[in-house]
Amino acid sequence: MKILVLGGDGYLGWPTAMYLAEKGHDVSVVDNFHRRLWDTEIGASSLLPIAPLQDRVSVWASLGKKPIGVHVGDITEWDFIESVFNKTQPEAIVHYGEHRSAPFSMLSRRNAVVTQVNNVVGTLNVLYAMKDLAPESHLVKLGTMGEYGTPNINIEEGFLEVTHKGRSDVLPFPKQPASFYHLSKVHDSHNIMFVCRAWGLRSTDLNQGVVYGVHTDETALDPRLATRFDYDDVWGTVLNRYCVQAAIDHPLTVYGKGGQTRGFLDINDTLKCVELAIEHPASMGEYRVFNQFTEQFTVLELAQKVAEAARKVGWDPIIENITNPRIEMEEHYYHAEHTRLLDLGLEPRYLSETLIDGLLGTVGGLADQVNRRLLYPGHSWKEGLLETQPVQ
Repeated sequence: MKILVLGGDGYLGWPTAMYLAEKGHDVSVVDNFHRRLWDTEIGASSLLPIAPLQDRVSVWASLGKKPIGVHVGDITEWDFIESVFNKTQPEAIVHYGEHRSAPFSMLSRRNAVVTQVNNVVGTLNVLYAMKDLAPESHLVKLGTMGEYGTPNINIEEGFLEVTHKGRSDVLPFPKQPASFYHLSKVHDSHNIMFVCRAWGLRSTDLNQGVVYGVHTDETALDPRLATRFDYDDVWGTVLNRYCVQAAIDHPLTVYGKGGQTRGFLDINDTLKCVELAIEHPASMGEYRVFNQFTEQFTVLELAQKVAEAARKVGWDPIIENITNPRIEMEEHYYHAEHTRLLDLGLEPRYLSETLIDGLLGTVGGLADQVNRRLLYPGHSWKEGLLETQPVQ
């Protein structure tokens, strides 16, 4: 199958491209390298060194693997994405081509605008390219569980049966996003759902939880094939931050009370979920939603799990509650359904299986490279720049 991976230089995009190429697909990647530029802007970098995309592709080919095509450009520019579709004639489009940071989107007016333009306009261009140039292709779009917010009812997979004043209907699940980034993903979902209905396109929206891990069968082939490991306060994930903090004998910093609950999954499960969506595509005119995660934890539970695992390798971390820079509920009900990918055959890998060897083992060998400045939040969603003080 001809597959186009948008955002193919990114944390998930690059491992996905290799994974699908290894499965025998004709894979091409698209990227504009903004993600690397934004690292420079905030003074951060991946803890695990990452090679330039062109070097990655060259190394991959040198190992005798099926070549991966590269197209450098911005999907918010119509002429570029039109050219890419004409050259590749994709049958499936895996869309990671959006920036993924809620904190980044909340830094300033400029950041909010950049977020919305990059994500919403880019996706609209992709949808028009599908309509005009590849109408039978299947869009596999990376959404986010953050679209739903934290409602006081169970979160369904995209849709909810509603009875109101004696009448019933199946409607999109109400969205309560908590950042301009999450809002951009909601706008995407609405646009995609509309064009599936209006133009007869087809799409699978993968509302993903927090992904952890950096090691896949493909990245293990050569150090130059590695993907990102972000731990800073803008691009990093909470689990990565905890693991890095444990490795350098720094307190594990829990934002606020620590009752914030989210879904999590291993990077290898993300690759499998994308493959399952491609192998079992939506019907023409269908817009469907899969909630893509395997386990739920509060951020405090996550800190406790990291601390427990760290003690098994000889470290002795402590947990510290600090002022929460985000605007969010710190204690709430959270139960999200996630059965549709399991029904397609997903066999999850769990955090308990990979935490010590996969995450702590990785950061333990790179502890001397950690930038401690990045470990406390440097921005407030209300006030901009701040100096964080521990919660008393």
